[in-house]
Amino acid sequence: MTNVTTSYEQFQAEGGGRVKAWTRGVPFEDEARAQVLRAAAMPFVHGWIAVMPDVHAGLGATVGSVIPTTGAIIPAAVGVDIGCGMIAARTSLNARDLPDSLGAIRSAMEAAVPHGRTDNGGRNDRGAWHDPPKPVAEAWRALEPGLASIAEKHPHVAGGNTLKHLGTLGTGNHFIELCLDESDDVWVMLHSGSRGVGNRIGQYFIEKAKKEMRRWFVNLPDEDLAYLPEGSEHFGAYVRAVGWAQSFASASRELMLDATLRALATCGELRPFEARLEAVNCHHNYVSKEEHFGKSVWVTRKGAVRAQAGEFGIIPGSMGAKSFIVRGKGNADSFHSCSHGAGRAMSRTKARKLFSLDDHAKATAHVECRKDADVVDETPMAYKSIDAVMEAQGDLVDVVHTLRQVVCVKG
Repeated sequence: MTNVTTSYEQFQAEGGGRVKAWTRGVPFEDEARAQVLRAAAMPFVHGWIAVMPDVHAGLGATVGSVIPTTGAIIPAAVGVDIGCGMIAARTSLNARDLPDSLGAIRSAMEAAVPHGRTDNGGRNDRGAWHDPPKPVAEAWRALEPGLASIAEKHPHVAGGNTLKHLGTLGTGNHFIELCLDESDDVWVMLHSGSRGVGNRIGQYFIEKAKKEMRRWFVNLPDEDLAYLPEGSEHFGAYVRAVGWAQSFASASRELMLDATLRALATCGELRPFEARLEAVNCHHNYVSKEEHFGKSVWVTRKGAVRAQAGEFGIIPGSMGAKSFIVRGKGNADSFHSCSHGAGRAMSRTKARKLFSLDDHAKATAHVECRKDADVVDETPMAYKSIDAVMEAQGDLVDVVHTLRQVVCVKG
């Protein structure tokens, strides 16, 4: 049933669960709707699930969903890219300070931060450090004891790349961009997460939750809704591991931002400049303990940004589209949340089938970026209209700055 007196649509799940969806004017695919309704029916959901306008079906849980729970957390709802999020800084540069050709600037940005993935993630992977620089090594020394403490009882989480991935971009929809705002001031903005170690933590505890469901003969409508009850054997370790991965992701973004700014300062293409952090280093795949409607609850934001009253956030569009620095309105019905981006309109496979290299080149003609076959699945047409997404959540955030990309480095 749709409620026409509010800015959101309301849906009822079988078994009594509720959904409030900020989806007016944007696609809300049947698969995503069914997925979020299954989650809403879980007995420990606090009130309802809030759905953001960039909603689309995901692995484990619906991307663009805010899931408040009491007494349990669903690890697959948090996902495996734990702590994925955004950071942005405004510089003292203006568009008039940029050279006519931005190719050298893009090359400097690409050289400053390992990105992509080669050698199947092995020894020669260009997306990992081979000799981590001093700032990365120092940041890792601060992070390492936390992971070691968790690994005492859960050694699997510490395997794989850790230091080698800290301060690296990754693949997929992760990016580093040079943008211009409405005054033509130059910004640096980037999107990344907790890389391989976050994935390892997520996968490990998702499997632990599934094993617990089988052990206790809990029948679920979807095995990805397997949960860890508060007070159970693995709950505390999971919360600590997720918190650690969020810290890793946050530190990683700061390292990449600093490296990018240093590269811009030394590339020989720009005048001396200053930069300052303008928007929070914000997660959009994470879980936190918060107070909502008079109760302390766990809030899982899967592809959603916290938007408390006065709180700054970042909502990026697709490569070639606009992005936004926003200020939260503290909307209680959304559990103080907003969208984390434009949201995919189709799968990567469908995008590769539908769009050619020529289509992608035309759509990104105004951006200095990759225009090869490996990024066609990230072309702007594969995403929803960021303008429609922003219009649908006008009661969640105010726009502070509108950014347009001029350089985009993709993993």
